[in-house]
Amino acid sequence: MTDQADGSAVMPMHGSILGHRVLRTEDPDLVTGRARYTEDLTCEGALHVAFVRSQLAHARITGVDTMEAAGMPGVIGVYTAADLGLPHYEGGMAGEEFVRPVLASEHVRFLGEPIAAVLAETRAQAQDAAEFVVVDYEPLPAVTDPVAAVQPDAPVLFQAKGSNVAVVHSFEEDPSWSDGADVVVHGRFVNNRLAAVPMEPNGLLAVPRADGASPDGDGLPLLTLHLPTQAPHWSRDEYAEKLDLDRKRVRVIAGWVGGGFGAKVPTYPEQLVTAKLAVMHDRPVRFVESRSENMTAMNQGRGQVQDVRVAATRDGELVGMQVRLVAETGAYPGDAAFLPQLTRMMAPGVYRLPHVDYKAVCVVSNATPIGAYRGAGRPEAAALIERAMDMVAAELGMDPAEIRRRNLVPRDAFPYTTSTNAKYDVGDYGLALDEALRLAAYDDLRREQAERRERGDRVQLGIGISAYVEITGFGSEFGSVEVKPDGSVTVLTGISPHGQGTATGLAQIASALLGVPFERVTVFHSDTAIVARGAGTMGSRSLQKGGSAVHKAGTQVIEKARRIAAHLLEASPDDVSFEEGSFSILGAPERALTWQDVAAAAADADPARRPDGEAPGLREDTDFDADTSFPFGAHVAVAEVDVETGDARLVRMVAVDDCGTIVNPMLVEGQQHGGLGQGIAQALYEGIGYDELGNPLNGNLMAYSMPSAADLPSLEAHNTVTPTPINPIGAKGIGESATIGSTPAVQNAVIDAVAHLGVRHIDMPLTPERVWRAIEDAKTGKAHPDWPDLPESLRAAGGVQVDDPESLLR
Repeated sequence: MTDQADGSAVMPMHGSILGHRVLRTEDPDLVTGRARYTEDLTCEGALHVAFVRSQLAHARITGVDTMEAAGMPGVIGVYTAADLGLPHYEGGMAGEEFVRPVLASEHVRFLGEPIAAVLAETRAQAQDAAEFVVVDYEPLPAVTDPVAAVQPDAPVLFQAKGSNVAVVHSFEEDPSWSDGADVVVHGRFVNNRLAAVPMEPNGLLAVPRADGASPDGDGLPLLTLHLPTQAPHWSRDEYAEKLDLDRKRVRVIAGWVGGGFGAKVPTYPEQLVTAKLAVMHDRPVRFVESRSENMTAMNQGRGQVQDVRVAATRDGELVGMQVRLVAETGAYPGDAAFLPQLTRMMAPGVYRLPHVDYKAVCVVSNATPIGAYRGAGRPEAAALIERAMDMVAAELGMDPAEIRRRNLVPRDAFPYTTSTNAKYDVGDYGLALDEALRLAAYDDLRREQAERRERGDRVQLGIGISAYVEITGFGSEFGSVEVKPDGSVTVLTGISPHGQGTATGLAQIASALLGVPFERVTVFHSDTAIVARGAGTMGSRSLQKGGSAVHKAGTQVIEKARRIAAHLLEASPDDVSFEEGSFSILGAPERALTWQDVAAAAADADPARRPDGEAPGLREDTDFDADTSFPFGAHVAVAEVDVETGDARLVRMVAVDDCGTIVNPMLVEGQQHGGLGQGIAQALYEGIGYDELGNPLNGNLMAYSMPSAADLPSLEAHNTVTPTPINPIGAKGIGESATIGSTPAVQNAVIDAVAHLGVRHIDMPLTPERVWRAIEDAKTGKAHPDWPDLPESLRAAGGVQVDDPESLLR
């Protein structure tokens, strides 16, 4: 171990496998096709379920006729909510008034909401029969715009509540937020709603039988759920609760999961129904979503309207900020009601912002429910403050890089507590910004931009900057390390990887710590019958929490092995050294024991081979918990905009991300590239739209715009390294960082390209039409479209009051 300046310890990097580009152990199965996803699994005799979904966004159900469908070939049964006896799906922070049923029985509140389930011998038979279920509706007015939903004349989704306001996040108002300011800049920003679009849609194979893996070995039935989930243990507990089963009788296996991005953390109603039908019929049942179903049934992300005012002095010093925010939750609040807490916590970003006056409401609407999506509340905060910084710079006639530099939290201020009570662990924000500007050749770009403007070129150049910080590593995590008598190592982790390469990183940590060859380490995860407990993979927590748990368990194994080695060597444990997988007496290296020697003694049936009272075996199980960490970075985007057509093209993307200690640069780079792709996509391409009836305008991949590799420039991913003192690895999260930093950088770049034409702001996605209209409006002096009075709307009655927001993060 090596000591940091503050006295904390970080794993050594040099001279070990840590810090090197070790090839991912997961990849051979992926590239050869051996990896099997939920739909690939074979199961003899499995039935298939298809769902009857609402064709209207808002309606009262007056009848469901299942008779004709029930009589069709191969149909086992057609089921509505009354037939299943399942409890309500969820209420969440918003309370019982906004609870979601598993199957809609009285009202439908978004297009695609499941109403009935058809069970049949084949998928085709189930899908055919679902077409013959007749649902009678009484149509109701729909509302999909969150600002419109809080207006007095808006259709109300939950009549018992009488308001579309589900949650009001109450914070102590700060009336001094603008005191001493010379300028106050006002902007209205829309953080567009996004579809998660994982490569693998949702699904489930539920197998209700004893399969040799019963936890107690008693042969009693075990419900095995093959599930594409990010959180197997959470899923197990929820299925057990909803199906009224002992959780020991529920096994969840998350095999190869084709992407999650936060949208595969929750359990979905369709999955609960599938499991219930398997139990009811004592037969395997499978469900696989179509892509069109996925686009309306899977939780979507983002969806905020942010009314922002930033106050500053003439020399560019930030004084304070006021935010009034409407957050979409879709038809049912669920976890979406929590996300504005994270937006508020991270709203100051990397800046010394002494005052933040913030209020948010969460609003239901006739749209697909919102949930956590890569970044979950933090990208919205970064977009908010970074757009505002560019607007303040424009107001003061200051370079966007310079105003950021003047307001950064300095390196010597950490640990640093913000005005929103976020406790930043460590940072060097100036280094990251300077490095990004250097790599991008910022001054050269500004000169080229000035030359193009001077010439009046049709294609103008824009440079966008984003400096960001985010929060990662919630909760505790389980880890287990065992050294076998043959010297091999088995690692168990509660983390549930689905493409990140985490198993490779955990094996590197165990290999370096124990001094065993990397190829001798096997990592098991994502199976609740093998791994005792775990929180799973979300919130950029895998390596810092899962890796630290492995480090902690491995350290405990070393200490136990040291005691056994001392017993075998007839020495005191204090006199036994451990180095590179070998135990020896200090000063007598010739009397060395290998892991095989010590592990064989630990496993020996003869207790004399171990110290008195020492349990057999070399395995330690543990949990690791620590404070959250705050990764940070700076991104520079370079865009070209055709001012005659509005076509905006990203030509360079420079990312400098700091995730602390880098265990494997290849894994970090992969997460940066993936995150950049999604962040760029939000800025330029993606966005769910609805018509006035609540019908999605782009509910399939024919209409939903996503970039391909051909639409992106070569991504320039770099790092600074500022280890955190809060865990033994020194690592912070990286899975969401690039998504958070890239979106505002790209948005700022496109707007910067046309700012000299009088364009002040353009909402995402920055489609050619939006950019062209902004240019045309600037030519005619047309102001921003009229805004309903958002601050007044936020004072509307209704909604659960959250008076102690920080308590929800503890």
